[in-house]
Amino acid sequence: MAAPSPGPLEVLAPSPEAGCRAVTSSRRGLLWRLREKQSRLGLFEISPGHELHGMTCMMQAGLWAATQVSMDHPPTGPPSQDDFSEVLTQVHEGFELGTLAGPAFAWLRRSLGLAEEDYQAALGPGGPYLQFLSTSKSKASFFLSHDQRFFLKTQGRREVQVLLAHLPRYVQHLQRHPHSLLARLLGTQLRTYFIIMQSVFYPPGRISERYDIKGCEVSRWVEPAPEGSPLVLVLKDLNFQGKTINLGPQRSWFLRQMELDTTFLRELNVLDYSLLMAFQCLHEDERGLGSSLIFRTARSVEGAQSPEESEAQNRRLLPDTPNALHILDGPEQRYFLGVVDLATVYGLRKRLEHLWKTLRYPSRTFSTVSPARYARRLCQWVEAHTE
Repeated sequence: MAAPSPGPLEVLAPSPEAGCRAVTSSRRGLLWRLREKQSRLGLFEISPGHELHGMTCMMQAGLWAATQVSMDHPPTGPPSQDDFSEVLTQVHEGFELGTLAGPAFAWLRRSLGLAEEDYQAALGPGGPYLQFLSTSKSKASFFLSHDQRFFLKTQGRREVQVLLAHLPRYVQHLQRHPHSLLARLLGTQLRTYFIIMQSVFYPPGRISERYDIKGCEVSRWVEPAPEGSPLVLVLKDLNFQGKTINLGPQRSWFLRQMELDTTFLRELNVLDYSLLMAFQCLHEDERGLGSSLIFRTARSVEGAQSPEESEAQNRRLLPDTPNALHILDGPEQRYFLGVVDLATVYGLRKRLEHLWKTLRYPSRTFSTVSPARYARRLCQWVEAHTE
């Protein structure tokens, strides 16, 4: 658990105008704009007039200023207990925004090889956030940065408290297993509570199908978009019936990493997380390119040096592509894979929900089960649907 907060720090936020000018000053060519428009099919720009435009503008200004603090005061070592519990409140024109555990997340971003300048440029006021139609039952709002590299999601206060309480152990898990499938959390902000993470579905070009898998049946069907529709829908378990993931020699690594990650989540008493999957057909010249693989780890993570330690960490050859930690190449398809939604605890409310669903769905599988059963069942689903 995180230690009690040492008390919020309040500062006057710097203006994002300079950063905005740096991003928008370059002139983009027609070909670039057409390619960008094509990659955004099914997404909606949150531009002036959109009901969420005011909120996202505040998010952009707040994130620009919060990242500027970490750029001015970069982490000098692994996060301390105070770093995990820090609350920084920045005063903007017309609103305030709090950054939770800012130094800890700054260190985590650095450990992933993510430059703060890139993070600030993508999430700041340089371009509108994008919205997509979510098939989630939650009331959360979902956004993508304008380059689709980062994913933002509004969260309830309880979920954010759970994430912060688990943050030290989450960081330790990523240090032990640098190639973990767990989504990379990059920041947590306080006004409307929201979290930032690396998008599993990046880069989005050529992705043909997207799925959210929980390993159960109840409420796990999404009506597919009509043929030719530009809508980007994330389908669910029942939509995947009759299909398999052909990973070839990568399968054993994937099964082992799912076991390691779900065991960690079970120890945190967490359930209701999802395995996100997306498919992209490999071009002929991309198949079997062993020479394009490099043994790469996050720059600042203290990794294993010996083969024995490396095997214990379940490392693999990573493709030399953006977002390599979430990409697995099979013989004919590229797979985008990541475990998300890590903040639902099996407390009294979920136990009562389990009892009610047991009576309501006596012969069907549903998501609200004990963490041990949830982890085991998702691993069994993966084993049954991979080859």
